[in-house]
Amino acid sequence: MQTAGHFDLQTLWFVLIAVLWMGFFLLDGFDFGVGMLYPFLGRDDPERHALLATILPVWDSYEVWVIVAGGATFAAFPGWYASMFSGFYLVFFAILVALIVRGVAIEYRNKHDDPAWRRRWDIAMPISSAAIPFLLGVVFAAITRGVPMDARGDVSGGQGVLFSGYSVLTGFALVAAFALHGALFLAIRTEDGLETRARRTALALWPVAAVLLIAFTVWTAVQASSSAPYPVPVYVLLGLGLPAAAASGPLAWLRRPLAAFAGTSAATVLLVAALFARLYPRVMVSSTSGSPSLTIYGTASNHYSLVAMTIIAAVFVPVVLVYQIWALWVFRARLSRADFARPPTPLHMITRERGTRRGDASSGGAPAGGGE
Repeated sequence: MQTAGHFDLQTLWFVLIAVLWMGFFLLDGFDFGVGMLYPFLGRDDPERHALLATILPVWDSYEVWVIVAGGATFAAFPGWYASMFSGFYLVFFAILVALIVRGVAIEYRNKHDDPAWRRRWDIAMPISSAAIPFLLGVVFAAITRGVPMDARGDVSGGQGVLFSGYSVLTGFALVAAFALHGALFLAIRTEDGLETRARRTALALWPVAAVLLIAFTVWTAVQASSSAPYPVPVYVLLGLGLPAAAASGPLAWLRRPLAAFAGTSAATVLLVAALFARLYPRVMVSSTSGSPSLTIYGTASNHYSLVAMTIIAAVFVPVVLVYQIWALWVFRARLSRADFARPPTPLHMITRERGTRRGDASSGGAPAGGGE
């Protein structure tokens, strides 16, 4: 018989894993968007360099979230980890390859001046940046909607069971949402022509993202009404997330990209939370009659392991959060083509805003850049 403390720790770790995935989608989401868009928004190499530099100093720190999410799943719910990764190993391998290609593209694109070298990475980067959210959307939609499972809790039917109409829609909705998220991020991190182009791109992407997110929201709500153990939280989260995403278009049109970016950020967190709320207390839903779904109770580690993990998380999660906030603050200066006609060092990117402010003061407050 399970104690209340054991139950609380199981629920706590389910929530913590959900938070880790929310953090990953929120932070790496706009990185994916930048990766999808920068070869098309940049008209020449200095512009593409400037666009890529908006994420260059910090992109790898955001992947800590997905690494920790995978590790936490393995440690807290080994039964969930084993069933999911063994059942969907080809899809997860494809995600891993895309993550590697994307990381190498970010770091290696500007290591060589050869135009052909840079052009190859400019092709690889958008493909890998779109593939990751699409495949993750497919996986999350599948495990919440249901996949064929046998009596032992193993996925049956091969990798193709992941690709239902709902999961494919979720994948495309994530790709469109992250492209919009990335365009708004570029609108607040660039200036002059780059800022204008990023804002116009966000306005063009907004209707596409809106249609896909509305379809995803309606479909999820309909399924939750008949299959979710606790449908009310799902409705609330979906009901808050969709308006947050919808507001980003009008705010971008009103030249308020920071507020629009806050809207897509809130929508990302809320819609991912809705998927986990639909799942709880299950961790994988079985669509096979007679085969039970996997739950947090049946797949969790022992009580001692969960206690030890909770202590470790209480120490290190705040450290990671503080570091992420610090990194975003340090690398907040707007960038433009002029900054990369002669590529700057990371130190220049940090101190640029300070120098700009001094220039403003010495010229009587006249703007030195081309921001809003």
